Amino acid sequence: MIDLRSDTVTRPTAAMREAMANADVGDDVLDGDPTVRALEAVTAQLLGKEAALFFPTGTMANQAAIWLHAEPGTEALCDARAHIYDWEGAGAAVLRGVQLRPVTPVGLTIRADDLRRGLREPSRFAPRATLLCLENTHNGAGGAVTRIAELQAVADVGREAGLRVHLDGARLWNAHIATGTPLRDFAATADTVMVSFSKGLGAPVGAALAGDASVMHAAWEVRKRLGGGMRQSGIIAAGALHGVQQHLSRLADDHRNASAFATLVDGHGGARVVAPDTNIVMIDLAPGQHADLVVTRAKSAGVAISAWSGTRLRAVFHLDVSREASLAAGAAIAAALGG
Repeated sequence: MIDLRSDTVTRPTAAMREAMANADVGDDVLDGDPTVRALEAVTAQLLGKEAALFFPTGTMANQAAIWLHAEPGTEALCDARAHIYDWEGAGAAVLRGVQLRPVTPVGLTIRADDLRRGLREPSRFAPRATLLCLENTHNGAGGAVTRIAELQAVADVGREAGLRVHLDGARLWNAHIATGTPLRDFAATADTVMVSFSKGLGAPVGAALAGDASVMHAAWEVRKRLGGGMRQSGIIAAGALHGVQQHLSRLADDHRNASAFATLVDGHGGARVVAPDTNIVMIDLAPGQHADLVVTRAKSAGVAISAWSGTRLRAVFHLDVSREASLAAGAAIAAALGG
């Protein structure tokens, strides 16, 4: 089975498994795990932040950032298709008492003018905004990259309105490889940034939150409160560290494979592909087609793909999908679409 459901389905490589098996470990909650400390130092350096903190998941790291920046009873603004809004179980409301206010973009992702329109006029009857959450690359927009100038522009609008800024950079690695923009430049637009190791980098577990040292000190307490304190976590941190050191540059292969797949699929059965910026391909079906039926046909042909909605499919390219597999998957999905 060629599995294109997500870049989270990767299995650790032999070299990654070896690094995990040989990891130097300690109790991270009590007095620190040496491999975790090494991963946090490397991540902070890459992102140009004072410190980073290892989390079991990106969702927990995002929720910790909301806890740190947004006051209970206020609102946080985000893209209307943001992961924080759609896929984190209303965590902001449940855990922190923060209301998410979606901003609908004119294009694929929110821009400065979109945010200006989305900001409320100050009123004693309306919630006060305290946080802006950005996402790069943008999962719901098909792995779209917000270029550095526009990311800075939208962050500037938020700061002019008195908002703190958090960047959900689960796939920031992909934005870096696609544009050549240094990771630290993207990260500099935000007060905190989350990066995931379990997506494009191929690690089985883990994410990190980075920011000022004082903020990360407070984040340790929030992580503990949320149940994210881990013991000999160097075993999983070693996989993440290997991914950062060995798999970052090869993300360009995933982008090329996504592009080749998109070319093979576009137009078949009346479907239209959203041209991919990175490793995610969104396929919009023709009227009368239903995503679940195409998923079933594709599975019979040896390709696992996701139904993003009733009329949209999502395919994600990753470490475990070769060039040959990408081309074979493109042919199979084209056939499943009916022409």
